[in-house]
Amino acid sequence: MKYIGCDFHPSFQQIAMLDKETGELVERRLMHTEEARAFYEGLQGAVVVGVEASGNMDWFESLLARCQHQMWIGDAAAIARQEGRKQKHDRRAAALILKLMVENRFPMIWVPTVAERDLRQLLIHRQHLVRMRTRIKNQLQHVALNQGWQKKRKLWSQARAGVVAQPEAGTVDTAATRHVAGYAGGVGEEDSTSGPGGGQRSRSA
Repeated sequence: MKYIGCDFHPSFQQIAMLDKETGELVERRLMHTEEARAFYEGLQGAVVVGVEASGNMDWFESLLARCQHQMWIGDAAAIARQEGRKQKHDRRAAALILKLMVENRFPMIWVPTVAERDLRQLLIHRQHLVRMRTRIKNQLQHVALNQGWQKKRKLWSQARAGVVAQPEAGTVDTAATRHVAGYAGGVGEEDSTSGPGGGQRSRSA
């Protein structure tokens, strides 16, 4: 089992690694990202890496997950309180993290996995798309009402979109009506493929 205390910076990381089997202690500075990638890919056996919670290290988490190394993320404020000195030093910070890990005092916090964060980002993106579609539907409904079309929800069905492509009698054939007919077909097709509960309902539906 190897324990690695890592003081992470955007351009480099200072590490203190202890091999529990041999007692060997290694201190190194690894530049990002190629040197760090080669180092962690070359480690054999069980490896646990401790690091303070910070930003700009998604690639590092992905690297450790790909190498099947365990990663502990600690509360930065709690780790700093263990230091006892206000002046921060890279080697001392890495050694402190390693010491807390070995002594089972590392203030680990829960963070979502890489897969969970990716799924969350996809859900947020989908919600943005649903809201965008709802705004477009509301705007098209107002344009249709201004042209005298009282179609309500029929405006969004795929079959109705083919009918309204030809202006009805008494309806002014303007560029607005043709655009409504074209866009309604696209929005209606999106609604039919999204399934039940696929999104928000427009206010004019």
